Amino acid sequence: MRGEPSCPKCGGRVRAPGLFSDTWQCAVHGTVHPLQPVVPPSVEALGVVVHRAQVPVWMPWPLPVGWLFTGVACAGDDRGGGRATAVACTGPGPLGGPGELLLIAEELGVGLGARYAGIDGPDPGSRMRVDTAPHAKVLAAGRPTPLWHVDGAPADRAVYAGEARGLWLWAIAWPEKSGVLMYDELVLTDLREAGAEVDLLPCGALSPRILS
Repeated sequence: MRGEPSCPKCGGRVRAPGLFSDTWQCAVHGTVHPLQPVVPPSVEALGVVVHRAQVPVWMPWPLPVGWLFTGVACAGDDRGGGRATAVACTGPGPLGGPGELLLIAEELGVGLGARYAGIDGPDPGSRMRVDTAPHAKVLAAGRPTPLWHVDGAPADRAVYAGEARGLWLWAIAWPEKSGVLMYDELVLTDLREAGAEVDLLPCGALSPRILS
């Protein structure tokens, strides 16, 4: 399952820092924060990302009934720490059938959220309709956080984005109808601040969404 770091924007190969550059380089996108290889979900794998992260590691907590933690990803290297994180959860959809939710926190310009959203990145830009009332709200680390629908994503998913702790927060739900999850004010916890109860986190099979 382990592989090489890749570009967070396109999934392409990246060149490690060396003689001619002190940053990770993608042939298409230039300097990037490398996406680290994804490993099967476990409390230990999550702990590695939480320890490295310089940005929040958002998770609905407690998880909705029947939902499982199904993957985590991190963009960044050992020197600079994690500059983007993605957490996948899977469970029964609110309108029937299976549902999946991906929560991404990232610094401006990293591009991981846009990649999972299936849009041209690196950030929501004008696709996020902030000229309207928020389309959803979450409680992120105790603070009410508005999210707006992001236009132009593939029809199989619902994409929302906003700002939490001065960073991008993306919420992406599959299938598109599972986006109604966002209408019930989800409570998100930054796992960097969570206690020992995370050791009891229920884990499921690795979500293919976090590999896409």
